[in-house]
Amino acid sequence: MKKQAKYTVKVQSIRSKGQRERPYLFVPIPLAAAIGLEKGEEVEWELLGRDELHLVRPNPKKPSTDKRASKS
Repeated sequence: MKKQAKYTVKVQSIRSKGQRERPYLFVPIPLAAAIGLEKGEEVEWELLGRDELHLVRPNPKKPSTDKRASKS
């Protein structure tokens, strides 16, 4: 059985004057590179359950290669 890549991140928060604290997450560089995530690209989070999110690209770009990622 192949081991899946895992990236642990901590939920952080932004505090602006006169506004409530807002949580945010960053995407680790190796993960962003693996999925081809680009600066300024819009993505959506789809809630699958209380403990699972799905990242969705509403306007996916055509891959720059014909190679497919290997399935684990």
